Amino acid sequence: MRAQGGKNTRRKEKVTMDGEGSKKKTVCVTGAGGFVASWLVKRLLSTGDYTVHGTVRDLGDRKTGHLKALDGAGERLRLFKADVLDYATVACAVAGCGGSSTSPAPSPPTNPRTQRWRSWLAPAVRGTQNVLKACHQAKVGRVVVVSSAAAVAMNPSFPRDAVLDEDAWSDEDHCRTAGMWYALSKTLAEREALAHAGRTGLDVVTVCPPALGPRPAAAARGQHQHSSSLVLINLLKGAGDAGAVEDKARNAVDVRDLADALVLAYETPEASGRGGTSAARTGRSCLKWPASSGASIQT
Repeated sequence: MRAQGGKNTRRKEKVTMDGEGSKKKTVCVTGAGGFVASWLVKRLLSTGDYTVHGTVRDLGDRKTGHLKALDGAGERLRLFKADVLDYATVACAVAGCGGSSTSPAPSPPTNPRTQRWRSWLAPAVRGTQNVLKACHQAKVGRVVVVSSAAAVAMNPSFPRDAVLDEDAWSDEDHCRTAGMWYALSKTLAEREALAHAGRTGLDVVTVCPPALGPRPAAAARGQHQHSSSLVLINLLKGAGDAGAVEDKARNAVDVRDLADALVLAYETPEASGRGGTSAARTGRSCLKWPASSGASIQT
């Protein structure tokens, strides 16, 4: 395990360990160089209050330069070389943190139905188990798991115009039959996260976004468009059979609004269980939990 950070490493370690209040302001973000996670790291650092432990598989500048260039990164960002499939490396990154945001499944390829996803089903669950086990052992106060709308909506039994809430789950058998491997990996990983919370008492909140938007500017240079943005691009181009696009609602949330929502999910005590983000019908990004929690957050 190696860590990289700014010049004030000693100072940051002191901040991490000085009392529960300071610990709560130290958050581990797994897969920190990814699409959603990069925006979350930027959002956390922008507050001036949070120290971020970010896990990446490659500490080289090509993969992490956009993170190191963020305002506040020199003082409050520590990058750890870690793999969610390697428990020891995850545990090292989580140590001293009061919270964690994780999306253990790998980022989707351009085609979420590609057979390559089949080999990722077990690792997606195992990665989730490793992160949550590390968080439980470190007595992390809350874990925010970034799931996906793909874990909610892929179910042929739902009526066409149904409003899907926290009780809606993608049908695992349908996902297997249709080759929706990304949706299946997200469904299995999220179910495991909530089951782990039930077994251990760890405070786990899951968020199921249909996210799209730009990459952070520095990360975008020389890289292909993120697969979530291709959904919008294909709609604008009329991609499909004979240039036709199916007439149906498509929910989405801007990834920058999602980053705000993830911070709120961590900071709001009333939030619990499973929540979703969407701009549908309201024109605003909305993060909503079951009515019993009393939490409904708009950004």
